[in-house]
Amino acid sequence: MYTVTLIPGDGIGPEITSVVVDVFEHMNVPISWDLVEAGEKVIEKYGTPLPDYVIDSIRKNKVALKGPITTPIGKGFRSVNVTLRERLNLYANLRPIKSLVGLNTKYNNVDLVVVRENTEGLYKGIEYKIDDTACAVRVITKNASDKIAYFTFKYAKENKRKKVTAVHKANILKITDGLFLESIRKVASEYPEIEYEEKIVDNMSMQLVLNPEKYDVIVAPNLYGDILSDLAAGLIGGLGLAPAANIGEDAAIFEAVHGSAPDIANKGIANPIALLSSSIMLLDYLKLNKLAKKLENAISATVKDIEVLTPDLGGKGNIESMKNKIISFLS
Repeated sequence: MYTVTLIPGDGIGPEITSVVVDVFEHMNVPISWDLVEAGEKVIEKYGTPLPDYVIDSIRKNKVALKGPITTPIGKGFRSVNVTLRERLNLYANLRPIKSLVGLNTKYNNVDLVVVRENTEGLYKGIEYKIDDTACAVRVITKNASDKIAYFTFKYAKENKRKKVTAVHKANILKITDGLFLESIRKVASEYPEIEYEEKIVDNMSMQLVLNPEKYDVIVAPNLYGDILSDLAAGLIGGLGLAPAANIGEDAAIFEAVHGSAPDIANKGIANPIALLSSSIMLLDYLKLNKLAKKLENAISATVKDIEVLTPDLGGKGNIESMKNKIISFLS
């Protein structure tokens, strides 16, 4: 039995995490949930959206499933996601982007993975202002670049991926992106069986829209990886289908890419697929591969039935109809 930290989060978070809990219970997944609250609902009591007990739970259990958390804007609180990644050294953000057959999208053959350096770059949040000039400091280190490079090529090899594309803007940011590329190139030379190429980030954006089937594993600094993975999610139907994992040496957090969507919270129309797909990544991480494949197949079968799908997928159903349909394919 595994103990996994469960953070329901804000907005639609409690609704979609509840779906995962129900589906896992139906599948008899050997997981015990350690429920901890974070986000807007705990600010008044603890003075922060991320109390220490959340970090303590993840450090103890090593694995967490997290619903989306809202960081209040303009109130002095740092992003909960960024804080978790830094404090737990979750240096690799893994975002698979794969077409689901049966959905009405412009592409049906996308199967790529964005690997995003997760702890530095502009997301360090180092900013200052002098008179009328505002500046942000972009931090790229050899240590972090080496770690994400080794993670990427190890992932590619273990998952039988054939090509890695490094994304950069070294033609302009010669020192910072130059350092990032130095690390990627060095590690690429140690994996001659994997094809390696480089793309400038603006060109990469265009190429993903024109020819997404040409790409396999994409590795990028923090900001580029964030933007490109959202763009890539649009190729397969939107953020409601995009899972993510934040992985470090001592812990991992699995979450949907999308936000808390407070405008549709408690209306019963939230799409649970992104978090369910993130839970599939969690199962694979725990080596529960047969259960992961079983849930993946159930989701693939469910999306072919437009009657049960949520409105964001063009369907006529709701979160309950999707959950029940998925469970029916698991029986």
